[in-house]
Amino acid sequence: MNKTALVQGITLALLGSAAHAAVKVEDTSFNTAANMLAYTEFELSGEPLAEALGLDLDVLDPNRADEPTPFDFAAGIESYEYSEEAMYALNYQSGMGPHLVNGPQNLARGGTMAALGERVLAMADAVGFPADEVPQGMYPLSLPYSSAKPQFAGAVNASPVNGDELSIKTAKGVEKSVKTQVPAYFRDYTTLRWSGSDNLLNPAAVGGILLKEVMWSQDFLGGMHVAATDEEVEAASASMDQDGKHKLGVSAADGFNGMMLTEQSIDKLAILQGQLGFDGKQLGAAITPQYDPAKGIVYFPHQVKVTESAKNDVGAIGKLDLVDASSQLRDSWMLLWPLSEFFAYSDQRSANSNQNPAFHAVFDGQPFAAAPVANQSGDLSKATAGQDAFSLALNLSNMVFKNLDALHFNRNAGTLVDSWQAGKQGQHVTTFDAAYALVALQIFQRAQDALPVGYAAGDNGELNLNTPQGKEALVLVRKQADFILTQLMGKNGLVYDGLTLGGKPDAGQSVDAQFAAVRGLSAAFLATQDTKYRTAARKLFIATDKAYFNAKAGTWLVGSQGDYTPWTQAAISGGLRATMLNLRNTGAEKAPALELAQLTQRYVSWFRGTVNGGMQMAEWVGDSGENIIQGAGSDTDEDGVPQVTAAGGQHGTAMVMAAKARISE
Repeated sequence: MNKTALVQGITLALLGSAAHAAVKVEDTSFNTAANMLAYTEFELSGEPLAEALGLDLDVLDPNRADEPTPFDFAAGIESYEYSEEAMYALNYQSGMGPHLVNGPQNLARGGTMAALGERVLAMADAVGFPADEVPQGMYPLSLPYSSAKPQFAGAVNASPVNGDELSIKTAKGVEKSVKTQVPAYFRDYTTLRWSGSDNLLNPAAVGGILLKEVMWSQDFLGGMHVAATDEEVEAASASMDQDGKHKLGVSAADGFNGMMLTEQSIDKLAILQGQLGFDGKQLGAAITPQYDPAKGIVYFPHQVKVTESAKNDVGAIGKLDLVDASSQLRDSWMLLWPLSEFFAYSDQRSANSNQNPAFHAVFDGQPFAAAPVANQSGDLSKATAGQDAFSLALNLSNMVFKNLDALHFNRNAGTLVDSWQAGKQGQHVTTFDAAYALVALQIFQRAQDALPVGYAAGDNGELNLNTPQGKEALVLVRKQADFILTQLMGKNGLVYDGLTLGGKPDAGQSVDAQFAAVRGLSAAFLATQDTKYRTAARKLFIATDKAYFNAKAGTWLVGSQGDYTPWTQAAISGGLRATMLNLRNTGAEKAPALELAQLTQRYVSWFRGTVNGGMQMAEWVGDSGENIIQGAGSDTDEDGVPQVTAAGGQHGTAMVMAAKARISE
């Protein structure tokens, strides 16, 4: 379908439609793993999706709602920008975790705030970002806690600093010229700290924010720019940033965020490697590239409590206490996916002749350390457990993949199970996790074999290293996908939420499970090119849409109402995107539910009704269309999402998603 036909289809689908879900937020807390998975899917279902469907991104303007089409704006602006904003809310503003100044990298530099300051200035210089534009009051985290209260702890400094003249078009179609104001908190994050957290370290939560960091880092640092003009250019070589004319990053501002996010990613990998490995006796067990579960299992336990100590007047990891020693499948796949992305991003294997020169430039010694020669061969038997980005990713992705297989894969049943503890596998399979494990395994295989990941994870590559680990991952993909098709699919064409091995399927067939399975089966198709998985995913989407799409609510419900969490939103976003890109009608295929115009209409009504309708609790000012305009209220773009200072709580709420909402007609 060409762009003109798509626009017409969307317009016709939306005319006269007043469908809108009723959203009642029932839990305003913040679940790190769930939020960050959802926001990763929102990112991929944002600009990359809109562009893949034919949009010229240059025509998007956050202050012109629903242009060029409602879908383009919902995806390219709202979904994409909410994703970025939430990452910064957690990573730079919340204070919900140990501070980067007290992390392993800065400890090696002396452990002082001055040492971190010098590091930040060096990273800013590498991308040509003015030091005086680095936001004040940043609280960069080494890693976040499992859950938190995103309501602000104190009064937010929203006093206006300066302003600008803008012509805007709101979500209600109102056009006007306004004078906007920039609030003090936009440049100084000191008053944006959150009001509390559980102080638990959880692998899924660490993986969730690592996934957000590495996806954006690849975007921000995937090219270079002309220092004098800030014009983005493709990296012609890894030394191009040393010619006096070019700097790292696609722009100075984006490059700086890429630097900060990469620094934070390396810190959390170093903490995982050095402090959180558990051998059944104690934390901090050694993890090496030669790790073999058959010779002694080391894994990341489900929950570790942090007693913070104060150092440099901010939080540091003090005492660590084991709370839950189990290994959980959700923790495993939520680590494997970002570790694989980070492996590909920092890949310095000599065999990978396709690596982006811009990425090589980031990890050539300045500003980030290069991998030792032993780790560039790709031979795990000769590799070492280093502290540089690639060595950490090499070591940890290998360990998590081997544990996924050794601890969670039941060979007799041919499926991954939810839990493992003290040498014993559990017997339950949760469809959501089995399906998303397919996504993680697909990305792991691509990273190992030097195929594109990130935004290009669905593309064919010019090079395929056909590594042993890549082949092992594909075996698991086939077995897990086949289990979903043969054991988890009900007679009504929908998947069950799970089952107990040797017993009956779970009673429920939730929206979450259906869309997760669509997402996972699509990943299995991309990984194997076996069309039976595409066919099954198409049938499942059609059955889901027929059974659960509620025209009054404009979204998918089991009955007339249901509970949505960020896990739900992640699955819908990912499943819808997979359907648009890989499952929609092509050639002679004529399924009405899989026509692109129908899918984009579904996307808009779901996103506007449930995300803007209440689950997205606040939005930042600027890139997502919200502006501060004197006398104009707290939702100046009229999209239903308030500014942070008007988003509930005594002082306001960060731009993140609620933990739970009841959605109804």
